[in-house]
Amino acid sequence: MKISMVSEHASPLAALGGVDAGGQNVHVAALSMALARRGHSVTVYTRRDSTELPARVLVGPGLEVVHVTAGPAEHIPKDELLPFMAALADGVAADWGDRPPDIVHGHFWMSGIAALDAARRFDDGGYSVPVVQTFHALGTVKRRHQGAHDTSPAERRWYEPSVGRAVDRVIATCSDEIFELKAMGVSGGKVSIAPCGVDLELFSPTGPVEPKGRRYRILTVGRLVPRKGVDLVIRALPLLRQAGYDDVELVVVGGSGDSTSMRTDPEVRRLLALADELGAADRLTLRGQVPREAMPAVLRSADAVVCTPWYEPFGIVPLEAMACGVPVVAAAVGGLIDTVVDRRTGLHVPANDPEAIAAAVAELLGNPDLRSQLGRAGVTRVRSRYTWDRVAAETEKAYQITLNEAVRQDSLQPMEGTAL
Repeated sequence: MKISMVSEHASPLAALGGVDAGGQNVHVAALSMALARRGHSVTVYTRRDSTELPARVLVGPGLEVVHVTAGPAEHIPKDELLPFMAALADGVAADWGDRPPDIVHGHFWMSGIAALDAARRFDDGGYSVPVVQTFHALGTVKRRHQGAHDTSPAERRWYEPSVGRAVDRVIATCSDEIFELKAMGVSGGKVSIAPCGVDLELFSPTGPVEPKGRRYRILTVGRLVPRKGVDLVIRALPLLRQAGYDDVELVVVGGSGDSTSMRTDPEVRRLLALADELGAADRLTLRGQVPREAMPAVLRSADAVVCTPWYEPFGIVPLEAMACGVPVVAAAVGGLIDTVVDRRTGLHVPANDPEAIAAAVAELLGNPDLRSQLGRAGVTRVRSRYTWDRVAAETEKAYQITLNEAVRQDSLQPMEGTAL
């Protein structure tokens, strides 16, 4: 199968953990590589954000990345990329030439606009290149939780639902997303589920373990933006002290630089000020970016990984923690409801609840046997359900359903001079 991926702001080659880089980059890269391993020919189209990038990069057998000139060749925040989607579609269609792919897969709502635009240019009287879409995050959910702080362009309110209704199939990453899609007017009959996966060659329970700074270590990983809820974990530190767990360090991995340079970031300054106000500054370490290959050792050093965002479309960090045999304290929101099984691979807590976070962490710190039990179950769950090869197989199945439906619809088109 000849597959085109469109990922306008998240290149699979991008450094992880920086501004507008993270889970989607990992997803597109790992899924594309897994599909290539299954014998497909995969091309990922992404926007050129540097003049130094080559036009094409051969990643491996069956997989290449194409950098399309769409707007200035410099970093532009993803919320400002909408005006360049027509140019992205131009570049994708031009690269296809007269040999379009069997299927095109858009990642994020703006990529869906470009994918549909490019595909429709090959309409030959009723049949165009089939388009599938993975949203990764939905504007309706973002607005519900962020309100006036939502930085998405206003056009997202109508473009995103129209993409969902116009594509041939939507691939959701979790069951909760299906309900949100239905509320947007997307038929449940054209939605498949294929979750994110985890790299089990990198993330495993055996291997180096980074030394701790205190008796207990809790860890949170992700971009430093308010919705990730790092402040909630900081607020749990004094509560843990009251519960008798004083010798605890909170290590925060993520941000747009190293531990020194990122201190100019407003969110970092807010978190540091909060820790100082609560008398917990001596137990908080902001690590900044950590190379991906070093993350397993960091994860293995934790007694618990805490993931308590306001909302989360999926969340790869809990899978990586589970793959390393570390129990997860997770907010019962979005994709975390699917991946972390309450009291089997981790503990669920309500959203925006520092007291519940502290109680869950205290339960884990006070019960080594429970930590081990949850950790072992997490490894088993990830290995059985969240390998990238399994995710690729589920994605491939969604592609085949889409292609079969496209052929059937094409066969139902009336011949010239006839009517149904």
